[in-house]
Amino acid sequence: MPLSRKTVAFIRAARLAHLATADAKGQPHVIPICFVFDGKEFFSPIDEKPKRTAPMKLKRLRNIAENPNVSLVIDRYNEDWRRLAYVLITGKAKVLFRGKKHERAVRLLRSKYSQYRRMAIDERPMIVITPTRFRCWGFL
Repeated sequence: MPLSRKTVAFIRAARLAHLATADAKGQPHVIPICFVFDGKEFFSPIDEKPKRTAPMKLKRLRNIAENPNVSLVIDRYNEDWRRLAYVLITGKAKVLFRGKKHERAVRLLRSKYSQYRRMAIDERPMIVITPTRFRCWGFL
C-alpha cells in the first residue's frame, strides 16, 4: 500500500485521530487518541491522562481483545470546505506490553508529544494498528 508523500505528511502532521473499535457483538466504540505513524504501523499509548478505570479494563482494549478489526480516522475541518480532508485507515489492532516495537513506539511518541516525555508510557500498554486499507478524501 504505497502512500503518497502528501498523505504521509497529512497523517504525520495530525495531533489527534479517532479510533473505532467494536466488541464481539459489533457494538461500536469511538474515542479520540494521540498516535504516531512509523510509515507502516500506527501506535497509541494507554497514557497517564485521567481515566475512569484501570488500563486493561478500558473499553478499547477489551474490544481489541474480542475483535481486532479497527478503523482510525484522521481528519481536518476548515470553514473553507474546499480544504476539508480525511484519511480513513482500516486495520488489525493488538496490544503490546514490551519489546523492541514497544520501545521504538515510545521513542517516536515522546518525540512527537512533549507531554509523553514526563509520562511512564514505557511501562504501559501500547495499541499497535497494522493497516489493511487506506482511503483518502479531500484536500490533503
